[in-house]
Amino acid sequence: MQSYELNKTDVTRLKSALTGSDNQLAVILDEYHASEIAILFESLTKEDRQRIINLLPVEIASEIISEMHEEAHPEELLLQLHPDKRTEIVEELDYDDATDIISQLEEHEQKEILGDLSEDDASHIRNLLSYDEDTAGGLMNTEFIRIHLHLTKKDAIDEIIRQSEEIEEFYTIFVIDHNNIFQGIVSLKDIIKAKGNVQITELVKSDVAWVSPDTDQEEVARLISQYNITSIPVLDQQMRLLGRVTFDDVIDVLEDENTEDILKISGVSEDEELSGNWVEAVKSRLPWLIINLGTAFLASAVVRYFEPTIAKIAVLSAYMTIIAGMGGNAATQALAVTVRRISLYDLTDNQAYRTVLKEFTVGLINGAVTGLIVFIFALVFDNNPLLGVVIFLAMTGNLLIAGVTGAGIPLILKRVGIDPAIASSIIITTFTDVFGFLLLLGLASKLLL
Repeated sequence: MQSYELNKTDVTRLKSALTGSDNQLAVILDEYHASEIAILFESLTKEDRQRIINLLPVEIASEIISEMHEEAHPEELLLQLHPDKRTEIVEELDYDDATDIISQLEEHEQKEILGDLSEDDASHIRNLLSYDEDTAGGLMNTEFIRIHLHLTKKDAIDEIIRQSEEIEEFYTIFVIDHNNIFQGIVSLKDIIKAKGNVQITELVKSDVAWVSPDTDQEEVARLISQYNITSIPVLDQQMRLLGRVTFDDVIDVLEDENTEDILKISGVSEDEELSGNWVEAVKSRLPWLIINLGTAFLASAVVRYFEPTIAKIAVLSAYMTIIAGMGGNAATQALAVTVRRISLYDLTDNQAYRTVLKEFTVGLINGAVTGLIVFIFALVFDNNPLLGVVIFLAMTGNLLIAGVTGAGIPLILKRVGIDPAIASSIIITTFTDVFGFLLLLGLASKLLL
């Protein structure tokens, strides 16, 4: 199956079907996968979404709601539905998906929905709601296959068959003792291939990765990626099995974290929704722009200080933007790589040092190469070799500073407990602008006047 992208033709077709009868609409909807309908929902009104959900079978309706992006607010759609339909959909959802949606509602709305569920379902969801949504506890699903350590092969298979009737998908079989203490994992393949009627204790793998319910979701994603596993158990302090986090949940986490880091590096608050209106965008971005304006005055002060130099050598103003712009781009490159390294690895002091040293070297080489290009430009078009030397030195120095600050500042911020993606871009832009102007104009004052 190829990936689906929102298509104007599909949107027009669906909107046209919405003007017809339920039977005509059902025929059109039958041509789309639930995840595709979830994407098409982004272009529909709340009333149209509600009509479609009410029209579809519970199994498909629940899948659509679980596939809806958070910014499409599936929780609002859930609230619009009749209590009976809503209850059927929630009960069809996996506990972790149901919890993710219900957690976005007000407390009284959560109680309303949970009050209509069976005591068992409501208990599972209440338990998951008690965990922070950005932790393993907030990600985990409490539905999983678990078997006792001392079961025989035949009994284990019978138990797996019994439990699988209530679980849509499972990738790993968890092994526990009679006190629900986690003992390890075993694959269905190993059980089936085992000869005779061996006990599970002979097949279990005890040396496996696991997380606690308060483990950060990024660390969960890193462990699943590092050990190339499909799910990871969540254990409490007594090593009791609480649930599992599966790779599909981790994919969503990685996408959200990458989006968050990109927005932060760009000076955009993580609270701004990608599909939000202009009011939300202004409220999110304006504070950062004001801070950036304040730092820009520092660069402006340097230019003002050297105003007599610029007045005598007007061509410097043309090269100022080149030096500052190149420095900003180089710093952003170093920043992006370093922030990504920080998010993927817990860097040691030696690794942090090597990261800064690498960016120092890269900045020095890139600065020399680009500086040489601008030197040749100044030599040809301005017929001034000394001006070319000044620009060469300023370009080399600024890109060197860009590399060091682009790598060093996020590492320092991380060390003092500040999210490096939030403030780094503003700080490094100030550094490259100030030092770029200072190097160019300062050298020009000494060598050209």
